[in-house]
Order: sequence, then structure tokens, then C-alpha cells
Amino acid sequence: MTGLRVVVDGSGLARPRAGVGVYTTQILHAMAVDRPDWRLVVFGPAGGFAHVPEASYHLLPRTRLIGRHLQWPAAMRRLKPDVYFGPAGAMPLGRIGIPSAITVHDLAIYRNPRWFPGRQPLSTRLVVPRSILRADVVIAVSENTARDIVELFGIDRARIHVVPHGVSPKLRPMGAEELADARARLGLPERFILFVGTIEPRKNLETLLDAWATMRDRPALVVVGSWGWRYEAIRDKMARLGPRLHHMESVDPDELPAIYNLARALAHPAWYEGFGLPPLEAMACGTPVVVSDTSSLPEVVQDAGIIVPAGEPEEWRKALERVVGDTQLAADLRHKGILRAAQFSWDRAARLTWRAIDEAIAAATRRRSP
Repeated sequence: MTGLRVVVDGSGLARPRAGVGVYTTQILHAMAVDRPDWRLVVFGPAGGFAHVPEASYHLLPRTRLIGRHLQWPAAMRRLKPDVYFGPAGAMPLGRIGIPSAITVHDLAIYRNPRWFPGRQPLSTRLVVPRSILRADVVIAVSENTARDIVELFGIDRARIHVVPHGVSPKLRPMGAEELADARARLGLPERFILFVGTIEPRKNLETLLDAWATMRDRPALVVVGSWGWRYEAIRDKMARLGPRLHHMESVDPDELPAIYNLARALAHPAWYEGFGLPPLEAMACGTPVVVSDTSSLPEVVQDAGIIVPAGEPEEWRKALERVVGDTQLAADLRHKGILRAAQFSWDRAARLTWRAIDEAIAAATRRRSP
């Protein structure tokens, strides 16, 4: 198959620095490089075109129900594309009439609705389940997410392709001179533990705060992430912990490699992740990682990091003290992390995604055959 036209849901580009936004940008760029003769037609929010220069761009209808689920599929059908790709894990409810592949990142809201703001009945009860059940191929970003899809929605495991995220080549070990400039520019402390992620209940920052507060000879703690939802108790606790806790609410993505490099360790205590990009990014930079023992995180990190029970602040304190205080352990984790991260690339993710899309087209063809 050559030169086919792929219509893409670019709704994740509304938040280009969030997980689905980063994934959408990176996977579409790598897919365009891998198959330059295929045409990507992205429907997304105003301004999203800047993140997908390789694609032709159309605005998504703005009204949520009629626009997204009736007007948009009608606009798609008029374009007569060959296949639909949904990086945000959803399809419109209306008929699109073409083969389809969607990427499911995580199903955390089904595991614990209390981690999320309010109820989202249209999405959780209708759009996501119907999308997963209707798609010809479902791409899962981890084996953990694949298991969740089968358990929660009962689809055949053979319809699921596991395609892990990649890691940007910008995330790499950096030299001393570059890092000294970055430390001065960003005002970062000499020694610090790093947390990267939206501040919301699922990320379990509270356990890290409790562990850090009781560390011996503790370094500073740098929290990189915007306020998400249901964060009031966490914000109050952060305010009580004093000036050695630094919150960087808005960070240029180009500064992240230096922040990872300068950290003594990355702590990622999340209750649940579909994949868990910050630990992978930190490992690519040669920064030791400590992660929780839940969901996809042990799968991503394997033996290249320290794995700790998610809800045990005392265990987190011990693990962080070991990493910060034991130079041999830190060096070993640095070496293992770089090797582990090298196994992930957006080029590989693009090839596997194209393979899933090929299978979606083939499955739809088989279905139509007499």
C-alpha cells in the first residue's frame, strides 16, 4: 500500500505539553518521516497546525456533541480518506465509514474515578467504550494498558498492538558547561530530587512530600508541573514545607533535558500510569529513577531503576536516601537507565503504528469480503 490518506484526530494538540499532546506531535512527525508518500490529514484545534507541519490541517468543529460527533464525521466522509487514526484514544460517535486504529494511553478513570474532576459521562460511558469496541485495531502504549483494555472491555487480545512511546533525542546526558549555564539560568539548587508531572491525585505527590520531609541530609525538592485538579490539599502541604521545595509551574520543554540532568534522582510515585514518560526521559538523560510498583512503571523501568510500593512514604525515604547517598548505586542506575532508554524511540513507535494501521485496513477488507 502506498500513498494512502490518513485522517487524524488532533484534539490532543489543544494541550501540546500534556501527555497526549506530546504523543500526537511526536508520533505524527515520526510517521511522516517513515512513510513520506502517505498523506496525513489532521483535524485539530486552532493553532495546533504549528505542531504538525508535515500534515494538512483542518479545524475540528468546536461544539462538543453535534460538532465532534456528527459534523466532523460528515466532513471526514467528504474527504474520502483511506483510514482513521485516533492518537487521543477516541472516535466520533457518528459513522466514519473507513478502517480505524486508535491509541489508548490509560484507563485510570475506570480504575479510580476519584482521581479525576467531576463526572465525565459522555466520554467514559459512551465515547471511549464505543471507540474501543468499534476500532479495527487498538494500540496500547504498554502491556499493562493492553491488559486493562481486555479486562475492562472484553475485546480480543489479538486486536491490540502494543506500541510503547519513544523518547526524544534531545533527552541525553549533557556536558558540565551546558549544565552550569542551565543551573544559573533556571535558578536551580545544587542538590535536588525531581518530580515531573501534573499536580493531581493520581500522581501521588503527597507520598513523595511525606518521604522527602523526613529524609536525612535531604537535598532540595523541585516539582515541575502545572496545577491539575483536586490539588488543594497537596498545595497546602507544599506551602508548609518551606523554601527548599521549588515549584516550577511552567517550563519550556527545551529546558527539561537540563533539569533532568541536574537532578540527583527523579521520583515518580504515581498510583497509576498508562506508560510513564518522565521516568523514561530521566533515564535517557542518565538520571537515576525511583518509581512506584504500580501499573506500567515496572514494565518501563525494569531493573534500571528502584521500584518502591506506591503508598509507603517510609520506603520512599529509604530509597531516595540510598540513591542520593550511594555514589556507586547512582552510577550503576545511570548506566542501566541510559541503556534501557535506548530501547525506546519514536522511529520504532512510528513503524509499529504504521503496522497497526496496515492491519486495520486489512481487517476492514476481510470484514467486507463475502
